[in-house]
Amino acid sequence: MRATHEHEFEAELGLPERLPADEQILWQGAPHWKSLGVQVFHLRSLGIYFALMLLLQASYLSGQSAEWSFKPLIISGYMVAMTLGSLCAWAWWSAKTTLYTITNKRVVMRIGVVYSLTFNLPLKKIVSAHELHRSQGTSDLSLTLQREDRIGWLHLWPHSRPWVINQPEPTLRCIADGASCAEILKSAWLESNKDIEVSVPNNNNNNASTRLSEPSSTAVNRLIAAT
Repeated sequence: MRATHEHEFEAELGLPERLPADEQILWQGAPHWKSLGVQVFHLRSLGIYFALMLLLQASYLSGQSAEWSFKPLIISGYMVAMTLGSLCAWAWWSAKTTLYTITNKRVVMRIGVVYSLTFNLPLKKIVSAHELHRSQGTSDLSLTLQREDRIGWLHLWPHSRPWVINQPEPTLRCIADGASCAEILKSAWLESNKDIEVSVPNNNNNNASTRLSEPSSTAVNRLIAAT
């Protein structure tokens, strides 16, 4: 697994170098910036919070005197607009500078707004993948790496699984075609790990998981779970 700095002069779109002859791009995509703003930067929750605070401030000021000034409320509204606008711009720029790529041998994450990084994640180093599908139509696909391949949380954020800090999981955040992306990743992973046996639990619930496990007694369980 390698991290490459800068991507101003890409050999191929989203890739730090040209692919070998035996490697092909299977999928490329980027986060949906509006979903990224809501899910990562919490714009909706912050908007509701600030709106309530402004209403509370207006109620307080109106009770102070018969002729109260709008000036404090205008200043607060301006600060709220600047804060939400900055977060919205950050979400947009994060999505614009990000590109995820799945090949038949690895997952490549080109991320970073100010400081650009490209992470190469070989499929043989991926232990598990976890899907999260939202009703709004976007999905997260989190990848668990082998423990010795730990990537710093600050290097990944916001492209990491929420609340997983000790062993950060690189995550394809807020992608529009998460289900098909997961199937492509699963097929590529199985092709890259042909010594793996596949067993599918016999259940029909929405939280069904496909467990991929090595025949060895010391094997690490690998799964792709839909939640």
